[in-house]
Amino acid sequence: MPKLWCLLSTITFSTITFFQLCTFTFSRLELVPTPPLPILPLPSYAQLKWQQRELIMFLHFGVNTFTDSEWGTGHENPAIFNPVGLNANQWLSTAADAGISLVILTAKHHDGFCLWPSKYTDHSVEKSPWKNGHGDVVQELVNAAKPLGVDVGLYLSPWDRHDQRYGHEIAYNQYYLAQLQELLNRYGSVREIWFDGSKGKNAPNMSYYFTDWFSMVKVLQSSINIFSNAGPDVRWVGNEKGFAGSTCWSTINRTSLSIGNASIEDYLNNGDPKGTDWLPAECDVSIRQGWFWHKSQKPKRLSQLLEIYYNSVGRNCVLLLNVPPNSTGLISEVDVQRLREFRRAIDKIFSTNLAEKCSVKVSSQRGGKGGGFGPENVLDSDHLWTYWAPRDDDKEGHWIEIRGTGTDGGLRFNVIRIQEAIGLGQRIKRHDIYVDGKRVANGTTVGYKRLHRLEEGVIHGKIVKIRIEESKGLPLISSIGLHFDPFWHPNPKG
Repeated sequence: MPKLWCLLSTITFSTITFFQLCTFTFSRLELVPTPPLPILPLPSYAQLKWQQRELIMFLHFGVNTFTDSEWGTGHENPAIFNPVGLNANQWLSTAADAGISLVILTAKHHDGFCLWPSKYTDHSVEKSPWKNGHGDVVQELVNAAKPLGVDVGLYLSPWDRHDQRYGHEIAYNQYYLAQLQELLNRYGSVREIWFDGSKGKNAPNMSYYFTDWFSMVKVLQSSINIFSNAGPDVRWVGNEKGFAGSTCWSTINRTSLSIGNASIEDYLNNGDPKGTDWLPAECDVSIRQGWFWHKSQKPKRLSQLLEIYYNSVGRNCVLLLNVPPNSTGLISEVDVQRLREFRRAIDKIFSTNLAEKCSVKVSSQRGGKGGGFGPENVLDSDHLWTYWAPRDDDKEGHWIEIRGTGTDGGLRFNVIRIQEAIGLGQRIKRHDIYVDGKRVANGTTVGYKRLHRLEEGVIHGKIVKIRIEESKGLPLISSIGLHFDPFWHPNPKG
């Protein structure tokens, strides 16, 4: 009996000890702070990758390049298309040198002329004298892009002023779908496909089967982003100036959108804080006045391009900059030089972050010191998945303070950068920025990136304080920067 009692006591003690250890282990795990819950809707993986590109390129090229036109008639003779010096390697090296990772080509514009030999029409490069009818601009683009690591996108105009099937709803939609399948099956990975609703007032009235087209695109290439006024992956910003709204949400209600509807341009420009769909905006603008190359036109000044950059990339969007090849088949040297100048300027402005040498203090910190959500995260190189998060019970008064540590009179800057951890949703509704107690900037949305180029010019200060005045749930700030833009010379009189 005593032996049995000892055995039972040992088992009981061992069992109690085991459960105590488990409880202790679980308690320790429970003390490790977890990320906050997301605020829906959220971006897809493909949308996040697209957002990180920041700057992409459009190539408007076709028969209009040879007719000094913007909208072709559809009656152009293919014989006029003869870019004897076409060099897609020059296009792509120009893009790569400008830090561009995606190039979108007008495979077919409104005139209906196809830059690839389509088996569904003879109105294409096959009937041109270029390379004796054996050329393929799309293939040359793809071949040039691959070794440079640049991705390819395509634009296929819904409006076709040449094809006789246009205006006959079923026949034309079948034709369009057939060409979509050609492009997305023949040329490998396509990262973005562009749809729009542009057409002339006298164009035949017919419906485009956008739902069918979008479904077919996703069947053929599941990781592609589809651009249109109504998404489903990327939306138009509502103008062709390259400017987003000062308030720009990546969220919107797709049910309120329709392709070609001019009445929704303001809604597209600003987005919707109550939107149920993640549909970020793309800002399209040309480096020249026109979309196609014209001998009489010159590229925009650097100051204009920087203004566009601050109002697109700096307002939570991606900038789609059109750089049209000329009639020789090359990007004009003056455009190449302006692009290089543009990239050098961006690098000069943002390569140095003065905040990296500063101390950072916050209103509160999720999980306390060492919990993984501290202010040090806003100064690392990950602008998506590491971030500062305040405590759950810190319901108001969220702020982050950057304090200069030098003895040389403080910080000297004229650009302030703020980025949200958008992988967990877009949150910030309103924010103010103070330098040494004086408000120097204020704004609404932040999103992936918000750039404040200070209207009063260069500021000298020691303490920069960013106050989040209103947000959807807890604000999550992934990165902060203080930068100096030597190209910014604001007019003191406004």
